[in-house]
Amino acid sequence: MSGFSLASAGPGRLAASGELGFATAAAALAAGLKHIVAGEPVVVDLQGVTAGDSAGLAVLVEWLSVARARNARLSYESVPPQILALARTSGLDELLLVQPA
Repeated sequence: MSGFSLASAGPGRLAASGELGFATAAAALAAGLKHIVAGEPVVVDLQGVTAGDSAGLAVLVEWLSVARARNARLSYESVPPQILALARTSGLDELLLVQPA
């Protein structure tokens, strides 16, 4: 099993890598919340995510919810196919693919 990491990839950009699933969801959620700053835009590049499941999808949705509450703009790039498939099934795919205004 691989871990999950979230690192700065430049101003307003984060790069996620590893597994985003049940085993890593709590740590991933906490890591993301540290980077959601009130009023600031952030793009999370998920290209490095090697596996994901419904817990990973829940993390991405929760980051969006917190960003909205903090009046921050959050968007995703390169959403992994397995998470995107779950999002489509749940009707959340458009939420994950919205780009910042």
